[in-house]
Amino acid sequence: MVTRKPVFLVIGAGAGIGGHAAQRFAVGGYHAVLARRSDAEGLQKLVDAITEAGDEASGRLLDASLPDTIEELVEEVERDIGPIEVALFNLGAQIGNRSLADTSDRMFELGWRLATYAPFRLARALMPHMVSREKGTLIVTSATAAMRGNAGQHSHAAAMGGRRMLCQTLNAEFAPQGIHISHVVIDGAVNAPDTLGKMLGDKFEAFKGEDGVLDPAAVAETYWHLAHQPRSAWTHEVDLRPWTDVPWWNDN
Repeated sequence: MVTRKPVFLVIGAGAGIGGHAAQRFAVGGYHAVLARRSDAEGLQKLVDAITEAGDEASGRLLDASLPDTIEELVEEVERDIGPIEVALFNLGAQIGNRSLADTSDRMFELGWRLATYAPFRLARALMPHMVSREKGTLIVTSATAAMRGNAGQHSHAAAMGGRRMLCQTLNAEFAPQGIHISHVVIDGAVNAPDTLGKMLGDKFEAFKGEDGVLDPAAVAETYWHLAHQPRSAWTHEVDLRPWTDVPWWNDN
């Protein structure tokens, strides 16, 4: 009988947090399944970097806003690759700063679909498998907007606040069944060339400074730790930021 490796599934596998987390878990003995909406070439580069180092990974293009895509991915992985022991929901839902008048119904709903409804769908598909095994971890990457609503963030803050509350309800139901739910507040800019780098262009290198943005490899180490905490000392919520940043609760 062939023993299949445990799976680390990341939805939102860019070159920042998602890609680095996949690499960290692959090094730790997991088969990393990386899913992202677009850029097949970029996805393949991430997968190749893992496999060329001698570890296991595979990639999937996935539009989480479409019906059944998340659910079908979970079932495919469980059937064809292995048990999903750790899942990371790493999709953002940022549509940029917009006044209330400039926030259309479609934009507001899109934020909710990506930030709140999509992780709900992942949990609904995944929890039965984890409960049957009486173990598993779901890590959800979140943002400052989950803790504080700023002007111009009507869609994002409402959606991310919903994400945080969803994590709390999931924790209330599934922690007693042996499932670790962890909500991670990324309270600062991340060194991610395919997101922040594209936004800032030539200014990106100067913006980073000396440890002035979150190092995604360091964030991945935190995710690894969360997934392997003893259940006598689980962390449900943690916030991360560069040492130069003011925490969200002091940033007036």
